[in-house]
Parts: sequence; C-alpha cells; structure tokens
Amino acid sequence: MEINWDQIIELVTHYGLRLAGAIIALIVGLWIIKSITKFARKTMVKKEVDPSLQGFFASLINIGLKTLLVVSILGMVGIEMTSFIAILGAAGLAIGMALSGSLQNFAGGVMILLLKPFKVGDFIDAQGHTGTVNSIQLFYTVLKTPDNKTIILPNGSLSTGAMTNFSTEPKRRVDWTIGIGYGDDVDKAKMVIERLLKEDDRILNDPAAPFIAVSELADSSVNFAVRAWVNASDFWGVYFLMNEKVYKTFAEEGLNIPFPQMDVHVHKDA
Repeated sequence: MEINWDQIIELVTHYGLRLAGAIIALIVGLWIIKSITKFARKTMVKKEVDPSLQGFFASLINIGLKTLLVVSILGMVGIEMTSFIAILGAAGLAIGMALSGSLQNFAGGVMILLLKPFKVGDFIDAQGHTGTVNSIQLFYTVLKTPDNKTIILPNGSLSTGAMTNFSTEPKRRVDWTIGIGYGDDVDKAKMVIERLLKEDDRILNDPAAPFIAVSELADSSVNFAVRAWVNASDFWGVYFLMNEKVYKTFAEEGLNIPFPQMDVHVHKDA
C-alpha cells in the first residue's frame, strides 16, 4: 500500500494547529478563571459575606467557568458538541424543574446573605413567626422564639415576603394605652403618669420627650395614649414595669382602672 505523505502532512498540520490553539486557549482560560475566582473572593470579603459561604461561592464560580472552558476547547479541537450540549441542557432543565423549590430557597439565601436585611442575633417578625435569628443557612433561616422554640423558615419566601426587623434601630418607642374611669380627675392621672415616666432613668428625651394625651372616650374608660423612647434593649423591661407601676400607683392615688361594664335595665310590664 502506498502511503500518501502529502495527505498525512496536511492532516497533521490541520489538526496540529487546532490542538496547539486548544492548548494555548486552555492555559490562558485557566489563568483567566483563576483571576476571576480570586477577584470574586476579594469582593465577598469586602462585602462581608459569611466566611463559611465564601469558599462555596468561589468553588461554584470556578467549576462553572471551567465547564464552559472545557466545552469550548472540545469544540476548537473539532469534537461535535451540539448533541452533547442539547442532552446536557435537557438534563439541566429536568433537574431544575424537580428542584425548583430548593433552587428558589437557594437563590433566596444568596440574596439574604448579600443584601443583609437581617443578621444573626436580630429579633425579627416574618412569615407569621417572631424570634431571634439563630443562623442563616443557604436554604433556610433558623429562629429561636422567646420561649426557646426552634422555627425553620425557607429562604425563598423569607427573601420575598414582608419582614419586620426590631433590631435595626438602636432606639424604639414604647406605646401604652392607659384607661381611667369616668369621673376621675384627668389632670391628676396625667400628672401621675408623667411622674412615673420621669422616675425611670431608661426613658429618653431624644428623639422626643414622653407624650401623654387623652386619645379616646371609650365605652367604659377615658383612655390615655402614652409614648416614650427607650434603647432597644430596654423595650420590654420598661413596658412591663410601667404597667405594674401604673396599676399600683393609681390605686394609691384613688384613680380607677375600669373594666368593661354594661348597664342592664329591666322593664316590668304592669
């Protein structure tokens, strides 16, 4: 059999150039991916992303870019990738549909970690549950309630739903509704409430001094709206102590705290 050296040389030259180009592209691509991964790590450190997640995200970026690089290199060499990509896309679509809920929670976890609407230690009210944030995972957030129950909330709904964070601001306003009986001295009651507020050093005059005013002439009582600013950590202590002091002091001052009453008139037919 006669060997066609011209054809062999042509094939070697053609595929050799492709192979050389693929090797060069592989080396350059790996260097670029390394640089991108390093930049992503620095950005996450600057944004104060949770350290336990920095490695995860960096690995995810690294693997994704390397997969794209390998597909591109195989195409440069001349391997037909159309069918492979189609099969890979169909498999990815099926997996994505099967794990749609988990992927939504994963995306929600990423958004929470990046945007930080709350952090570990914050007291929040979300999805009908109230508690202190114990941990923020990729797929769910763990709350501890004041009575020490553990609540697990999916990050998908948590990141898109309404949420109240009680720990964002250093100061909070405490509101009370305090009632006295009809016929009691309104001015005296107001002076007593004002005195009780002044006796508590935890009550602040900034951003506003305590506010006391008659807010409602209710069915069985004359109600005062009482508002005072405190440090967030003092909120419940001030709230509960003020309720107790009002109850005891009103009794000493001859002021009544009424309970709902109903007058019943009986008419007797002649």
